[in-house]
Amino acid sequence: MVIVMKKLLVLIVCSVVLAGCATSRSGEVYSRDQTRREMNVRMGTVESVREIQLEGTRSGVGTVAGGAVGGVAGSSMGKGRGEIIGAVIGAVAGGLAGSAIEQGATRKQGVELTVRLDDGKTIAVVQEDDPALYRIGDRVRVLSDYRETRVAR
Repeated sequence: MVIVMKKLLVLIVCSVVLAGCATSRSGEVYSRDQTRREMNVRMGTVESVREIQLEGTRSGVGTVAGGAVGGVAGSSMGKGRGEIIGAVIGAVAGGLAGSAIEQGATRKQGVELTVRLDDGKTIAVVQEDDPALYRIGDRVRVLSDYRETRVAR
């Protein structure tokens, strides 16, 4: 039983560490790939700010870790065929639970910003950020390249 608990602890720690590796989608955070890349800059005024939730990741790490933990825990139930059935049921239940935990743990707060650009066009940008950073009437920069757009103060 002590070995099972040690394995369970190692799997949980690995899951938490991997979930913490998720990248930020904030308007203030750049990835290494975004350096030394030209971006178009447009100026505008914030017209609306709406708090949103960005769904969590579904990388499969939670499912695999949960399945392994559930399988180990389930295999300790019963003897012979009962042990195998317990392992299968534990793995399935653990995988479902692990997936839900991963998605919940990686869920982020975000903001939908509607910006009236100086040329009169209105755009909306969704990004990972604290809605309190932006207020209606704020002047902002809208930075775009061929793949992404972000709003920055």
